[in-house]
Amino acid sequence: MSAVAPRAPSVKKGADLHFARDLARGAAGALIFAVPLLMTMEMWSLGHAMDRARLALFLASGLPLLFGLSWAVGLRPGGGWREHALETLTAVALGFGVSAAVLFGVGALRLDLPPDVWLGQVALQSVPAGVGALLARRQLGGAGRREEPRAYPAELFLMIVGALFLALNLAPTEEMALIAWRIGPLQTVALLAASLAVMHALVFAVGFAGQEEHDRPLLAFFHFTLAGYGLVLLTCLYVLWLLGRADGQGAHEIASLAVVLGFPAGLGAAAARLLV
Repeated sequence: MSAVAPRAPSVKKGADLHFARDLARGAAGALIFAVPLLMTMEMWSLGHAMDRARLALFLASGLPLLFGLSWAVGLRPGGGWREHALETLTAVALGFGVSAAVLFGVGALRLDLPPDVWLGQVALQSVPAGVGALLARRQLGGAGRREEPRAYPAELFLMIVGALFLALNLAPTEEMALIAWRIGPLQTVALLAASLAVMHALVFAVGFAGQEEHDRPLLAFFHFTLAGYGLVLLTCLYVLWLLGRADGQGAHEIASLAVVLGFPAGLGAAAARLLV
């Protein structure tokens, strides 16, 4: 009776190759998504000066955010919490590794700086880089946008992720504060209305790939756009506080800053629903 030769080595080799390609896609996504932050002087300075308690809170909130993103985009269909936890830890590791490599390559991580400054600079960049790693492993892997509709909480969660990503890119810049100082109350209200209109049009009206259809447009506005914009503003307030941009500001100045930052953050929220 002839024995059948085992195929375990070839199967293992194929699995290893698939895993290596998966990691490469994740690293590429981390680089693509995080490079605007990694090459921004304001973010380098925040790595020095940011309150360490706020940085720890940012990292602590980043882990459930990445876990929720893995669950929402369905990287492993039918996977349980262990699989999504593994995806999350892999994204964090890729975010740290890519961030450290780029910061060192552009001279932002200097050997004469103390280790806690290095850690602060890299840690601050790791969450947006991790978001890029997770999304790229789906999008660059050819999976594209999923066909079945998502649950309502998952749609809102994706809007928060998109808003957080663009808010982190722009909140450290002085231009946000300058715009908020220059515009008056009427312009602030107009910018708020424009943000709502653009968010709604991007998802429901202008015909982009991935655009959603809704048989009750008014309900869609209140159910998705208005609710999503409220979450966008909350996300902007969190980022402004996290980065110290709201420190020493009055309620009016903080509200104006949130509305100004909410315009690009709203675009990020709408794009997340279209692309993911």
